[in-house]
Amino acid sequence: MERLTVGQLAKLARVNLATVRYYERCGLLPQPPRLSSGYRAFPVVSVERIRFIKQAQELGFSLKEIKELLALQIDPNSTGADVKKSAEAKINDIEAKIKTLSAMKKALVKLKAACNGNGPISECPILESIGSEK
Repeated sequence: MERLTVGQLAKLARVNLATVRYYERCGLLPQPPRLSSGYRAFPVVSVERIRFIKQAQELGFSLKEIKELLALQIDPNSTGADVKKSAEAKINDIEAKIKTLSAMKKALVKLKAACNGNGPISECPILESIGSEK
């Protein structure tokens, strides 16, 4: 079975060394055995695992959620329904964030409209609104 050094793994997975080390510390990447030279010897499948982690992050999954997805992959009792449930939870989370961001945008647009951009900074309606109690 072919083994990779941490540098080789990072290069093939297109991440930096610190990322590999961080994933190890977080338990996302199993601790590999060490060679007699002291170097860690990662199995080649670690490349796909790191790519999985990065893709899941791009979809908005936290490292904790990714750890749960990885656990589902190896649990013989888990099903596609378990993974679908995780995806549905992430979709709900994203929708809530979109709602919050939309409300923030609406408030900022309203504040921007109230500001003509002239006058002293002490009379800025944007800063006054941000500094006031509601």
